[in-house]
Amino acid sequence: MSIKTWLTMSFLTVGLCISNTVLAEKILLNVSYDSTRELYQEFNKAFARHWQKKANEMITIKQSHGGSGKQARSVIEGLEADVVTLALANDISAIAETSQLLPEDWQKRLAHNSTPYTSTIIFLVRKGNPKGIKDWADLAQPDVAVITPNPKTSGGAQWNYLAAWEYGKRHYGADKAKDFVSNIYRNVPVLDSSARGATSTFVERETGDVLISWENEAFQVLEKYGTEKFEIVVPSLSILAEPAVTLIDKVVDKKGTREAAESYLQYLYSEEGQEIAAKHFFRPTNAKVAKKYAAKFPKLELFDIDDAFGDWKSTHKTHFSDGGTFDQIYLKE
Repeated sequence: MSIKTWLTMSFLTVGLCISNTVLAEKILLNVSYDSTRELYQEFNKAFARHWQKKANEMITIKQSHGGSGKQARSVIEGLEADVVTLALANDISAIAETSQLLPEDWQKRLAHNSTPYTSTIIFLVRKGNPKGIKDWADLAQPDVAVITPNPKTSGGAQWNYLAAWEYGKRHYGADKAKDFVSNIYRNVPVLDSSARGATSTFVERETGDVLISWENEAFQVLEKYGTEKFEIVVPSLSILAEPAVTLIDKVVDKKGTREAAESYLQYLYSEEGQEIAAKHFFRPTNAKVAKKYAAKFPKLELFDIDDAFGDWKSTHKTHFSDGGTFDQIYLKE
């Protein structure tokens, strides 16, 4: 064999090795909801470092964000998510029931019903709180413009709606809750499709007197814009919001990414994952990390959806299905 031939074959071998290394890199798609953008930007970098040490393999995590309900429908319609990290467990259950891409008992696979972090719903108002908003009752006053997204497309909007409904039920009676929530939605000038869209309407378009907001979203606005323009109002009562996560079995098995996807979700429960969640104003489920960051989160009475409304499936059917109470309220206006 001539030196020229040997060198040619050697370069081809090296080229194949480099090509195989690139092809071997794992790629995961995390389909999430709007208000987790900043969280996963940081978490994905941390997990990539962790995976490289653990598996000696490069990994890239791609993100898709939007209203939680819309994101679930995208997966049902064929978007090949390795993992979903959505605002509502019910949105993931809809994927399981409609497409059979994962088992219906998916919530049993990870701790805390597959909820690595929690949140709640609070208010964001303009500096000085010109309308004097203190609690949910103030949102029903006729001179208050309320910004909240559409519960038909946004998971955060469903938490907003249910928190308002429970407040109305406790303060005015079960038979008056619908009227109370109707009065709030009468004050909503526009329904954005997602929580981040509603935040943009309130903050950037300067529309509305109060934004009903994810807790993490409200604190991120203060962090970005400062306390010179906005302030937070914590209501007396709110809902324990439990965003859920899982892998999409048929997708990860098809792509050969199950081990990486499982590790990705488990790392959300790690101390580093919990620290990142707390840094981005999500409430960690790890007791040690939660204690460390306890002062960061306002104290308020939180109720659980199961205790107040029953399971998510029946709650969704009653309030958010076509012809449900939300349609009765909003389409009537």
